[in-house]
Amino acid sequence: MSKKYRTIIIDDERLARQEVKRALMSFPEFEVVGEASNAEEAKSLISSLNADVLFLDIHMPEKSGLQLLDELTMVPEVVFTTAYDQYAVKAFELNALDYLVKPLRQERFNKAIEKVLKVLSEKGKNNTSVSIHQKVFVKDNENCHLIQVRDIWLLESMENYARIHYSTHTVLIKKSLNLLEEILPSQHFFRINRKQIINIDYIEKINPYFKNKLQLVFKTGETFEVSSRQSAKFKNWISL
Repeated sequence: MSKKYRTIIIDDERLARQEVKRALMSFPEFEVVGEASNAEEAKSLISSLNADVLFLDIHMPEKSGLQLLDELTMVPEVVFTTAYDQYAVKAFELNALDYLVKPLRQERFNKAIEKVLKVLSEKGKNNTSVSIHQKVFVKDNENCHLIQVRDIWLLESMENYARIHYSTHTVLIKKSLNLLEEILPSQHFFRINRKQIINIDYIEKINPYFKNKLQLVFKTGETFEVSSRQSAKFKNWISL
């Protein structure tokens, strides 16, 4: 049985939701598990139904599709559907897979689906809660940030908080390092000591250190010390 991708359609117009459903009929890989007519309904569905992809209208009463995304912690893949094309730049800044202007044209819709299937297929190769290819929203006080998981190179414990270093930025979120360790893809992230998790893709050099420890030199220029216990695990993990 082929993989079914759980899909939610969000649009305040019923006919517009039906239009997306009709366009999806040519693609049995997608299972529409829910529909919502506003952002609040959608937020509840996204949380409970574990959707893989959203077809999301931007211009809705009370709260827009863009505002909805700002409130999500975990963001499925997104294809925007809207009658207004002035939001295109903002949509792609939020890493939407595609941006479709209504009324939908099947040929253009098919091209969007090709993008979606390619990305979801890559994510399906990783069984962890979050894929290295995925993007997540994190909140730092009142500020929201959309972060590509692959851009995260260091996470540090700050008591009940965690500081996330990504690209050239840092954010502080109220989540424990233990929880983040469970969520992040284990093929890429490794707990080097009680206080730090690193992305191994950023390692430039591995040096022996005193007391059987390892020292990691990062492409960013920083160096990190791996605890004795974790050094032994790290050596086995990467078959040194």
